[in-house]
Amino acid sequence: MTAETLELSHLRPDDRGLPWIGRFFDYQRDPVRLYRRQWEHYGPVAPSYMLGRTTVMLIGPDACGEALQNRDKAFANEPAWSQLVGPFFHRGLMLIDFEDHHDHRRIMQEAFTRERLDGYTRRLHPAIERGMAGWEAGRQVRAHWRLKQLTLDIAADLFMGGAHDTSRAEMDRINKAFISCVQAAAGVVRADVPLTRWGRAYRGRRVLESFLRGYLPAKRAAVTDDIFSVLCHIETENGDRFSDDDVINHMIFLMMAAHDTSTITTSAILQYLGQHPAWQERCRAEALALGPAPDRGELESLVSIDLVMREALRLRAPVPVLVRYTVKDTVVQGVRIPADTMCTVGIQFTHLMEEYWTNPMVFDPERFAPERREDRSHRFAWEPFGGGVHKCIGMHFAGLEVKAIMHRLLREYHWSVDPGYVPPLDQHSLPFPKDGQPIQLIRN
Repeated sequence: MTAETLELSHLRPDDRGLPWIGRFFDYQRDPVRLYRRQWEHYGPVAPSYMLGRTTVMLIGPDACGEALQNRDKAFANEPAWSQLVGPFFHRGLMLIDFEDHHDHRRIMQEAFTRERLDGYTRRLHPAIERGMAGWEAGRQVRAHWRLKQLTLDIAADLFMGGAHDTSRAEMDRINKAFISCVQAAAGVVRADVPLTRWGRAYRGRRVLESFLRGYLPAKRAAVTDDIFSVLCHIETENGDRFSDDDVINHMIFLMMAAHDTSTITTSAILQYLGQHPAWQERCRAEALALGPAPDRGELESLVSIDLVMREALRLRAPVPVLVRYTVKDTVVQGVRIPADTMCTVGIQFTHLMEEYWTNPMVFDPERFAPERREDRSHRFAWEPFGGGVHKCIGMHFAGLEVKAIMHRLLREYHWSVDPGYVPPLDQHSLPFPKDGQPIQLIRN
């Protein structure tokens, strides 16, 4: 049976949206609602129209899985992400493909061995302690923004090694540069035009590159245990190493990925534990059973915190949608997708499908417990870190960072959140609460 080719003509008239804009604003308002609508109208391979072009939405674990596994090498990252954030995260690991990606990932993997993760874990605790030193108890704080500053401070310490001595004004400037680069994904005008998202992102990229290049000679000259130095010195058995440009490109991407995604996950955990005090006490008991600076193995033993983290990643995937671009014709779920087609991989929607999850909108960490393991209902039912060869290389480090932050928060504070609170998420790029997610921290 010949596969049917997906075309714009397959779109129902009421699904085309605004002229040229298409469904772009619908996605920004509520991406899950848009994915559900397309799933109901078209199934796992759904046409859509955004910013003057046909886009294919891959919906559900079967279609998403085919794109992530990419067995016929039809899906590429670089031409897809380059249309959203390419100039600002140029040559980062997520923006290179095939053999080039394999070679870079093989070198970078040396920065995330178990031995190095042990070292990073030892550095996490003093970095978190310094970052939380100014947190005041007994008053309302905007948790998301506090955590974003904390995770940037952690990234500056673990990634830069000593950059925590940089002035707060300079770190604020770096943080704003990262925000500008990430927010570029929602830009409608995609050129270096003043007062636009892309214009701000071009300036942000220049700030980040100048900042990191200032440290590069010292990092090349001495071997230390921060990730910047590791990237400067790691070498494969064949003698392959990163060039200066490679190091800068990877550092910009890794620092963005490390602090943005960890912020989203940690702030979601704070919300859910504030709304479910029994789980907060269960997690606190685990944290208090350990010392003030647990090692990697001890952090990995925090069972309840791990269950909560997994559920938070399900309910609020830090990267809710991945993008791919077809470099040749391919068939997904019996539908032929032509070459040169932008595709979106609906990770977040899959996490909320009733076909694979019990009461999917309900916070229920026990769904990940050994006796249930709903994430095994399908190989691609739960993929907050992506899948295939582009699966997040720092996922284990990210888990350790989130657990280390929660370990200290639970030992030092307790908090509550209105059970009816629903964060007003900004969906322009990576999802974050527009109100900063206010909570009141009370010291234990």
